[in-house]
Amino acid sequence: MIDPNTYENQFNDWVSNEKIAANFLNYSSQLMYGKGIEVVLFRQNILDVGVTELMRLFSYAKNVVKREINIETALELTKVISTLNLPPSKLDVGLLTAEFIEGNNSNHSNFLEDKLKNIINSKNTFSPRDIVLFGFGRIGRLAARELIRQAGNGQQMRLKAIVVRNITDEQIRKRANLLGNDSVHGSFNGVVEVDIKNKNIIVNGQIIHLIEGSNPETINYEKYGIKDALLIDNTGAYKSKAALSCHLKAKGINKVLLTAPGTEIPNIVYGINNKDLDIEKTNIFSAASCTTNCIAPILKIIEDEYGINKGHLETVHSYTNDQNLLDNMHKKPRRGRSAAINMVITTTGAGEAVTKVIPSLKGKLTANAVRVPTPNVSLAIMRLNIKKKTKRTELNNLIRESALNGLLVNQINYQIDPDLVSTDIVGNPCCSVFDSKATIVTEDGNDIVLYVWYDNEFGYTKQVIRLAKQISKVRRLTYY
Repeated sequence: MIDPNTYENQFNDWVSNEKIAANFLNYSSQLMYGKGIEVVLFRQNILDVGVTELMRLFSYAKNVVKREINIETALELTKVISTLNLPPSKLDVGLLTAEFIEGNNSNHSNFLEDKLKNIINSKNTFSPRDIVLFGFGRIGRLAARELIRQAGNGQQMRLKAIVVRNITDEQIRKRANLLGNDSVHGSFNGVVEVDIKNKNIIVNGQIIHLIEGSNPETINYEKYGIKDALLIDNTGAYKSKAALSCHLKAKGINKVLLTAPGTEIPNIVYGINNKDLDIEKTNIFSAASCTTNCIAPILKIIEDEYGINKGHLETVHSYTNDQNLLDNMHKKPRRGRSAAINMVITTTGAGEAVTKVIPSLKGKLTANAVRVPTPNVSLAIMRLNIKKKTKRTELNNLIRESALNGLLVNQINYQIDPDLVSTDIVGNPCCSVFDSKATIVTEDGNDIVLYVWYDNEFGYTKQVIRLAKQISKVRRLTYY
C-alpha cells in the first residue's frame, strides 16, 4: 500500500517542477524572439515543446546522457543568460547545467561569463540571407516549417518565396492548407494565412511569395525584393550541375542546394564532409539522400575506430510519392505494385553514394532496399565485417560517446528504449537514430550488425537546413 504522505509529497514535487518548467520555457522564448539566442537541452529543441515534454527531456538527460541536472539550476542559468550581452547563438543549457552542478559552482553569473567568454567577446556578425524554395512537396513543406520556426527575429535565414507549377487562387489555398496540416507530422504550430490578391501566403507574420516556375532561368526574383538568395531545389527534376545551373541564371539567386544526390557537384552529409566545402568558389551543392545522411555518421565512426573490410546495407524504407497507391504502370521494376499493401524489393544508391562522402569505403559495400507500407520513418540495417575485434558493450559505448560529444552530436541520437518502434522516430531531428538494444556482435568480434532508424523526411530536412546555414554563412556561435 502506498503511503499517502509519500504520494502527496511526490505529486507536489512534480507540480512544483512543472511551474519551474513553465517559467524556464518563458525565458527561452524571450531569448529566441528577443535576441536570436536559442536554448536547447542536450541538443534537443525546446522552443515549441510543452511543460510535460520538457520534463521528459530532463529524464532523457538522466537516463541516456547520464549527467547530473535539475530544472531549478537550468532556470537560474537561463535567467542570467537573458542579462548577458550575447550575439545570436545556440546554447545547450543542459550541458551548462551539468557542468555547473558537477563543478560545485555557486555563482551563476561568474560561471556563465567564463564558459561563454568566447561568444561574449566574439566579433562574429552576419546579415540575414534570403531563401527560395523551388518545389513544395514533402521536403519543401517541412523545410518551410523549419525555416519559419527558426526565424526568431530574423537574423539568419528568411524564407521569401516558394516556386511552384501553378498559381491559381485554388492552388494558393491548397498549398497553404498542406503547409498547415500534415497527416504524418501533425498540424503546424503557427498561423497560416493567404493573400490571394498578391499571391502570397503569410506565416507567423512572414510574407512568402508564390512564384510560377515553369521556366526557372527567366524568373526575376529581385522584383520581389529577393537578392543574393540561396535556392533550395526539392523537386528532384534537376540533378546534374548543368541542369541546376538554370537557377543561377535567374536574377536574385547566387547559390543552389539540391535535396537529392547530384552529379558533378559536391554531395555533402553535414557533420561528415561539410568542412571541406569551398563556399566562395562553389555555387551548387547537394545534401545527398536521406539514407546516405543516416548511414554516413555511423559508418564514419566504425571505419575510423575499427576499419571496415566489407559489408552489406539493407534499407527498410517507407513508401514515397514515387510509388503507386494501387497497381499501375511504373518505369522501375516492382514499384508499380501497390505501396499500401506490399513490401517491395527495390534498389538504393546509398551504398555507392556514401563513398562520395567517405572515400575509403569505395568498393566495400553492397546495398539493396525494401519499401514497406508505412508513410514515414525508415531503417538502415548494416552488416559489417571489421578489421579490429570488438564487443557489443564496447561498440554501443563508442556510438553513445559520439552522440553526446564531438562533431556528430547533431546527427546521432542514441536510443536505449527496448520497445522502440518506427513511429517513435517521427519528428526526431537527428539523421541517425541508433538502436542500441538491437546491436549484434558475433562471438569472434569481427562481424557486427547495426540498426539505425531515420525520419526520412524530418531528420533529413534538418540536415538540409544545417547545410543551408553554412552555405549562407549565417551559422550562429554555439556552446554544446
